[in-house]
Amino acid sequence: MAFEAEVPSGNNFVMDAIPDFGGNNLGPTPVEAFLSSAAACSAMDVVAILEKKRQKITDYKIEVEWQRAPYGTPAPRPVLAVIIRHILKGENLDPIAVQKAVELSDTKHCTVVTTLRHGPAVSSEFRIDP
Repeated sequence: MAFEAEVPSGNNFVMDAIPDFGGNNLGPTPVEAFLSSAAACSAMDVVAILEKKRQKITDYKIEVEWQRAPYGTPAPRPVLAVIIRHILKGENLDPIAVQKAVELSDTKHCTVVTTLRHGPAVSSEFRIDP
């Protein structure tokens, strides 16, 4: 059940299922990677925006709280809700600057969060190589 994501940057990574679903915990599950991508994308934006505003961050943690259709629900079990919680420490951080940075990330900068909000059309194809 482990699959390696080969990405354009060359920073490939492995995703795997949990043992209950035939995996070996060799990496995050696809849903974990998906939600972690949203958190990291937003955090990178917030850090960049706050640096431009000369805000000094000394510690930054992201928590992602999410709800998914419960086990036993017929597949697929979509993610129904996501909260990305930014927890910052710093020297005299301005709450208004932090709020604005989070809003700018969510509405203008973070491709992953924007994609979640817009629900793009998704299709699948296949081919069988000889």
